[in-house]
Amino acid sequence: MTSGAGPLVRDDVRAFLEFLNAQPGPKMHELDPASARMMMVAMRSVADADPTPLAVIRDFSCPGPHGDIALRLYDARETREAGPAFVFFHGGGFVIGDLDTHEPFCTEAARILDMPVIAVDYRMAPEHVWPASPDDCEAAARWVATSPAELGRKVTALTMGGDSAGGNLAIVTAMALRDTPAAVPVIAQLPIYPATDMGTEHPSFIEFADGYLLTRDGMEWFGMHYAADLTHHRASPALFDQHGMPPAVVVTASLDPIRDQGRLYAQTLARSGIDHEFMEMKGTIHGFICLRKGIPSANDDVERLLRAFRGLVDRQIAG
Repeated sequence: MTSGAGPLVRDDVRAFLEFLNAQPGPKMHELDPASARMMMVAMRSVADADPTPLAVIRDFSCPGPHGDIALRLYDARETREAGPAFVFFHGGGFVIGDLDTHEPFCTEAARILDMPVIAVDYRMAPEHVWPASPDDCEAAARWVATSPAELGRKVTALTMGGDSAGGNLAIVTAMALRDTPAAVPVIAQLPIYPATDMGTEHPSFIEFADGYLLTRDGMEWFGMHYAADLTHHRASPALFDQHGMPPAVVVTASLDPIRDQGRLYAQTLARSGIDHEFMEMKGTIHGFICLRKGIPSANDDVERLLRAFRGLVDRQIAG
């Protein structure tokens, strides 16, 4: 790892950023949403690991508040006994990302967590502004909790997580199910570099505004399209009471402009007396769970956070 006069940056992270920042052409925030989505899909083949082979990868859908919601089931086992399921919400600033962009991570999560993983293809802005995304995520989680026949698994408890915007949606969905319970309880949450206080300029927002993949311009572009009420608990959950929430593994990246939003959420959990583990991945950037080819050290980060989460789930099951 190297640092010089600035923050600590891993060698492979530095090499990836140098490659990325040298690429010609417009930046994501200079594109229309459709083109930006294509750019994120293309990045997977360049920067992410190959999917982990699994016994089951199956697409289906569930009813949503405004039409069906596409889902994808990942499971390392063809069949399994009753147990918890992991509901995953992808990142992408509520504007980009889909089931395919996060498939490598979801397959690895299914392997390491050894539970069914259900990825949710929620509606996104600007075609569907806030709160369309949290509405869909809540509906999908409630549906999974009923152990529907399409799932082919008996779900005894929900766990949920997501990265970036998806981390926000995991927290917001867990809050909704805390306040109005689903058919089974939510026993653990895994917000990964989550957006939790989008109306505040935290120090990391300024320190890492440019040059670290996620930029200030990019975040403003996402926010403009999402058009959320940033004072509402479904946009900035760290500003609200977390009593009664499930325990969590909260993950941040040290070179991330929204790093401090994840730190704030962990602090909010602590103030509310919620059991949690805080993991800050030093010397790496926002988005690392989808960059395991471009940043080889991210493989260790992903394994660490997933094994920590599996440990939390096991402790919850054991009581």
